Amino acid sequence: MAEGMSRMGRMPPGTPGPDKPIYTLSVAAEILATHPRTLMMYETVGLVTPHRTPTNRRRYTQHDLNKLQVVQRLTRSYGVNLAGVRQLLKLLAILKKNRLEPPAELRGIDLNLLEPAG
Repeated sequence: MAEGMSRMGRMPPGTPGPDKPIYTLSVAAEILATHPRTLMMYETVGLVTPHRTPTNRRRYTQHDLNKLQVVQRLTRSYGVNLAGVRQLLKLLAILKKNRLEPPAELRGIDLNLLEPAG
């Protein structure tokens, strides 16, 4: 067993979880290899809602970044526009909820990345 890990697979004490808002706009943009304005646009169209600090600065969670990676894959690899991405994400969530397989073209997308951990 890895040092610091419990038998239940939990993170060591003090390690931020996937829903802890720790990434600033610029750091999230760097991780995703995109422009910060693109992340603001994703927020505007409702694909992600970052947490806000008391001074109104955006903070992204690991879950937000995972979801945005799916968004990037849909837009870059499949050529889907943002309105289409919103609809596909809704459709994929419904399929997962009803335990149905997505179409073959979308089976490479990890649906677990779209849901918050917990």
